[in-house]
Amino acid sequence: METVWFRPLVWLDYRLAVFFAVLLPIVILIWSLLSKAEVITRLLVIYWRVASLLMITTYLMIPGWPIAFVSSLFANILIPISLWFWVDLNEEIQDMPERGIKFLTTAWRWAATIYFALGAIVNLSFLSCAFVTDTLKSPFCQVWLEAPWKYKEIFHAGTKSGFLGFLGLVGLVFYILFFGYFVLFRLSKQGRSAIEQ
Repeated sequence: METVWFRPLVWLDYRLAVFFAVLLPIVILIWSLLSKAEVITRLLVIYWRVASLLMITTYLMIPGWPIAFVSSLFANILIPISLWFWVDLNEEIQDMPERGIKFLTTAWRWAATIYFALGAIVNLSFLSCAFVTDTLKSPFCQVWLEAPWKYKEIFHAGTKSGFLGFLGLVGLVFYILFFGYFVLFRLSKQGRSAIEQ
């Protein structure tokens, strides 16, 4: 494969995504469960629902389907929104006593917001991979598929890429249905409150 100058940056992005989108939220979720910090647990449950679009994107990238670049952009946009959207959670976290979990959660929210906002900007410059014919076959786009291919090699060796892409597509359909239900019905009913009324 032809060398592209930004390949190390792409791999750095994937490593940062694992840290900010998977490892740190798992640590915070476990800590919140152990310390019975219910407001942080609620925030993390909402986060995982929204962030599942990142895993769906990974499965769509394995067969190299262009829609993956669109879902990646939306994941980078929706995740920071999900971290700050809920007025009641924001107020409860702000009113929590100063403890380590509050500090870590607040620091992670800000760091993840900056990381994913920058990711959305970067993703905009790669949207041509989704819409311009034959662009996906160029090294410019292929470099983004290398990490998902490595993921497949480690966790799904012997499984056909098309099947994994199909699983991603099914996940995307369910994600869109649930997101549509949330926007059309629940959001108008409960507003920016994370607790159903």
